[in-house]
Amino acid sequence: MIRLASVAMLVATPAMAAGDYPFFSLRNTDLIVLMAFVIFVGILVYFKVPDKVTGFLDSRADTIRAELDEARRLREEALELHASFERKQAEVKDEAARIVEKAKAEATYVAEQAKADINASIARRLKAAEEQIASAEAAAIRDVRNKAVAVAIAAAGDVIAAQMDAARRDALISKSISAARDRLH
Repeated sequence: MIRLASVAMLVATPAMAAGDYPFFSLRNTDLIVLMAFVIFVGILVYFKVPDKVTGFLDSRADTIRAELDEARRLREEALELHASFERKQAEVKDEAARIVEKAKAEATYVAEQAKADINASIARRLKAAEEQIASAEAAAIRDVRNKAVAVAIAAAGDVIAAQMDAARRDALISKSISAARDRLH
């Protein structure tokens, strides 16, 4: 197996591909290409291009790593901010529900208070109306009594006037005048 591999390598060498010219001849293009490649690689090594490329790739890898870390940090901040907004939204929903419940309770209370106020107002007005009716009844009774008294006095005056003579009348008038004088002084 090893011999077969050795033979295959010799057959596949550039010397075999060069055609009629020997491998170490300047007419062999494969040798020229090989020498140019070796010189090119030598120049690259001399000017430390592999180190620069490695440094560039390392710096690029560091930059990418930093960007990935920044992206992770930003993602975590975004997730935290999203969670914070969701918490705030839930709090706002709860607050809105509490406000609605409070408003409903206040509306019910105000409606009941208004109903009680209306009932109290009706009761006051009924009481005032009853008092006015009672006052009107008392005034009517008083007027009737006053009229009855006036009629009775007039009737009594007529009866007394019919029964009284002039001497008694003069004596009664004099007595009334002296009683009024005593009370006024």
